[in-house]
Amino acid sequence: MSIRDWPEGERPREKLLALGTEALSDAELLAIFLRVGVSGRSAVDLSRDVLSSFGGLRPLLEADETAFCTERGLGQAKYVQLQAVLELARRHLASRLDREGALTSPGLVRDYLMSRLRHLGHEEFAALFLDSQHRVIRYESLFRGTLDSASVYPREVARRALEVGAGAVIFAHNHPSGVAEPSQSDERITERLRQALALFEVRVLDHFVVGDGEVVSFAERGLL
Repeated sequence: MSIRDWPEGERPREKLLALGTEALSDAELLAIFLRVGVSGRSAVDLSRDVLSSFGGLRPLLEADETAFCTERGLGQAKYVQLQAVLELARRHLASRLDREGALTSPGLVRDYLMSRLRHLGHEEFAALFLDSQHRVIRYESLFRGTLDSASVYPREVARRALEVGAGAVIFAHNHPSGVAEPSQSDERITERLRQALALFEVRVLDHFVVGDGEVVSFAERGLL
């Protein structure tokens, strides 16, 4: 039986319109994205198969092109569409951050940084540059490391802060291990950055460590 033959209240699109996105399961949301199934399998059936194969929604969303495209019912066109959807979501968070302000929306800052860093398989060090009123100027990835380390150069960070006219900065980096606990090395580099930027009257407001579903704030820990 195809989805068109289902009772109207059970069809994913009609259900979403009537009840909202939160009423749908992961498989139903994915089915709306996929639009069609494959021979003998409806879009919802296919979505369940895909989620089972990948082990859930997050592994699917973070899959590389090769892994994604080898799954039955998917392919390069769907992969491109999915990457566009994910980038739209990140840009939506960024626009909200621009509008609401970094310091007045700490939860939004966490969500945005997690959307940028959580899925990476390597360690990356980034900065959210702010103006003197703590409004977002831009987000930039500054340094990329291996699975367990990243080389961070305070002089380069200070130079970039001056180039964009930043009055303050929030740092962030991910731990690909999934454990968000700051290391002693994290604490040392944060202090070096704070001292270097203070020479140019640029304040370090926070440093977030992004793990697997957790984000730890240096400021909240009393480490700044």
